[in-house]
Amino acid sequence: MIFPDQSPRRWYCLRSQPKHEHIAAARLRQCEDIEVFCPRVKIQRSTRRGLVWFTEALFPNYLFARFDMERWHGLVRYSPGVSGIVRFGDDVPEVPEGALADLRAFMDETELKTVTFTIAEGDDVEIVDGPFRGQVGVVKRLLPAHERVKVLLEVLGGATEVDFQLTSVFKEAPLLL
Repeated sequence: MIFPDQSPRRWYCLRSQPKHEHIAAARLRQCEDIEVFCPRVKIQRSTRRGLVWFTEALFPNYLFARFDMERWHGLVRYSPGVSGIVRFGDDVPEVPEGALADLRAFMDETELKTVTFTIAEGDDVEIVDGPFRGQVGVVKRLLPAHERVKVLLEVLGGATEVDFQLTSVFKEAPLLL
């Protein structure tokens, strides 16, 4: 008889194929004896089409799974999207339960965290729309009633304040960790 605290199920770090973390997680979740944690972030990026939302793995090419290594090694190792179980030589390290508990707390108990940014006076921003696209300037004033912002730009050798829609400026998201 195995008691809950003596369970052979342990957390391991898995390496996925590039951009296939979600595929590996979905496949492993089909087995009821395997618990999967694949933290992802939703962020905005500046593209040629303007600001676009992207969902990416918090740890690109890695995810976590809790399983009995002896019983499920083959299924986990050869699942679609998985390229291997992280190992150091012959040693397959376990991920401490506390480390994953901290990570889950940071992620607010979900696997998807939206990273938003707020613009404040003095922030450096990039213009992502219109004729000033690609220019970098400094926010001088927020005009929240009109959802606009005044940005100080270097134009023709001089500093000029220009009004933009809030959606036309982009500020890099802060680092998560």
